[in-house]
Amino acid sequence: MSTPSSVTHVIHLSVDVSSDYEHFTNRLEAILGRLDFAILSQVMEKPDFVKNAIIHQMQGATELILFNQYDHGNMLNIWGKPRKAKQYLIGNPYTASTMTRFDIRAGLYAPLRVLVFEKDDKKAQIEYDLPSSLFGQFGIPEVTNVGISLDQKMEHLIKAADAK
Repeated sequence: MSTPSSVTHVIHLSVDVSSDYEHFTNRLEAILGRLDFAILSQVMEKPDFVKNAIIHQMQGATELILFNQYDHGNMLNIWGKPRKAKQYLIGNPYTASTMTRFDIRAGLYAPLRVLVFEKDDKKAQIEYDLPSSLFGQFGIPEVTNVGISLDQKMEHLIKAADAK
């Protein structure tokens, strides 16, 4: 059995910020909205309620929501060298659904994965794949355009979290 495959070129961003790790991660977490799984579980019975709750209650100022976070740096203590590093899942279920209704494969990349870690100089560095390069691979304008808007939202989020 052969499996169809394709090569996708993804743009990976490494963003240095002026803030230290603690300041940046605290601000990032404060800016992001919070996902409410109890509300999302009602999508089959009350889709309009869920849509309005996402838009009006869950999303943060940047329209982005923290789905989950994982302290990856602590895991390095297994090797005796913990670091300050967190992985975040960031997105918006409503935004994701606007893409996946055109191509369900976009769900592979929503929510976005973002890694923030402390460099030797104590400043934060952010690593993530540019959303437009992830979602643009499908060649569907409606999906690509959402990816482009997510590029801008991620840029604004990082600038806001880096503000003093």
